[in-house]
Amino acid sequence: MADEELQGPELARAVLDAAKVKRATAPPRRKPGGGRPRGYSGPGPDPRDPQPFGAVLAKLVKTRGWTKPAAEATIFGDWPKVAGAEVAEHSRPVKLDGGELTIEAESTAWATQLRLLAAKLLAQIAGQVGHNVVTKLHIHGPAAPSWARGPRRVQGRGPRDTYG
Repeated sequence: MADEELQGPELARAVLDAAKVKRATAPPRRKPGGGRPRGYSGPGPDPRDPQPFGAVLAKLVKTRGWTKPAAEATIFGDWPKVAGAEVAEHSRPVKLDGGELTIEAESTAWATQLRLLAAKLLAQIAGQVGHNVVTKLHIHGPAAPSWARGPRRVQGRGPRDTYG
């Protein structure tokens, strides 16, 4: 039978074996469409389905390493949500440097109140923007107006004792 041509099932088996060998030794082919699934996605969730903008943005922020800068921006951009409505009415964040947040109160009384609430305020901020974004609070009262410069500034030493 070695000299004879194969017929029937033997021929089918030989063709199949040759195709398997050819497929195993051939370089991999790209699927049409770049390897993406074809057709409709169906009733279940699919990676091709439209995604909510917030989810896409959160994934982008996480992959780019912008989590901490975004949390710091949230402190200044959404202070009433971070600190609470009543505290936000009477204070504002001024500077965040190295985990130390400087808060300016509208009066010295509110500055004292915020100093008493510092631990609770730190916990509230950590709950909103994450831990270790703000580690220390610097709270001060309103800045007094400076008369050192301005349109009505008099050059020289200024008024002194003229009775003499």
